[in-house]
Amino acid sequence: MVGQREDDGLGNVPVITGSKDLQNINITLRILFRPVASQLPRIYTSIGEDYDERVLPSITTEILKSVVAQFDPGELITQQELVSRQVSNDLTERAATFGLILDDVSLTHLTFGKFTEVVEAKQVAQQKAERARFVVEKAEQQKKAAIISTEGDSKAAELITNSLATAGDGLIELRKLDAAEDIAHQLSCSQNITYLPAEQSVFSSFPNEASPAYTFTG
Repeated sequence: MVGQREDDGLGNVPVITGSKDLQNINITLRILFRPVASQLPRIYTSIGEDYDERVLPSITTEILKSVVAQFDPGELITQQELVSRQVSNDLTERAATFGLILDDVSLTHLTFGKFTEVVEAKQVAQQKAERARFVVEKAEQQKKAAIISTEGDSKAAELITNSLATAGDGLIELRKLDAAEDIAHQLSCSQNITYLPAEQSVFSSFPNEASPAYTFTG
């Protein structure tokens, strides 16, 4: 039953119609209506007591097909308020010819067939594109970092070569002295090493066969 056959009624009318580009649109209207009291005898006589079920679905489908056909799915979304207002005005005027007053007409449901699938597919494609862009940008950053690292190594090698060319054997001797100093420090930390000045005699003693001691002169 679309509406109550009393002074007023509330009905929900679902309609499947086509958009301007011939896509299927599913729309449901919520209609609050009442008959013109003075026209009730004529309504009952010409239409019947179930006038709401006989009139409202018919004129709602008629008006929706007429209005929705003027818009494509995108416009139905962005201009939904305009569509709803035009449907309400046209339906109110049409219902008046049957002795019905529409106190409220609201668009409560609006879905699309192929268009909805297209929108969802577009959203998925956009997400994939964003992911691909992120991966490409990350690879570019890694490539730049590798280039900078390689250039840094090349620059260090160039500096060493230039230093050798400028300082000659002096830099090599300096590296030898640094290495000798490091070796001397390691030997001085060993308990089995004894250092004697050059003027003293050099000898080796073996206080313990398992752990020989070594003596060096400076």
